Amino acid sequence: MEFPIEIGHKFQLIAKAIAFKPEDVDEHFARGSGHGGQSVNKSTNCVELHHNPTGIDVRYHHHKGLLRNRKEAWELMIIKVEEHIKGKESVIRQKQHKVQKQKQRRSRKAKEKMLEEKKKRSDIKEFRRAIDTD
Repeated sequence: MEFPIEIGHKFQLIAKAIAFKPEDVDEHFARGSGHGGQSVNKSTNCVELHHNPTGIDVRYHHHKGLLRNRKEAWELMIIKVEEHIKGKESVIRQKQHKVQKQKQRRSRKAKEKMLEEKKKRSDIKEFRRAIDTD
């Protein structure tokens, strides 16, 4: 699998696992816009990728340079295609699920158990205090 630009090893492994073909992607370059002055507004540094089998589009323009934008656009395309193919089993979905579980409120039983453990711990610390003999 030969990509038109060098991408990270992690993304190459993901692409291999989902049988991603770089030939299925149409790549176009466009003029950028926004902050950066002449180096952004008058040069072609925005990358547009279209994956034909899935219909996924990626438009990437976060940096002034074309090479860096191109590399990161290809990596983003691989991640989006993986998410489309694998669904809940994709890397992004797993991270989102982990964050959701962390933000989720504790159940009443779990909360009671946690408070009970805290109470036991405070009782143990209470016994360590020095006794006044006045």
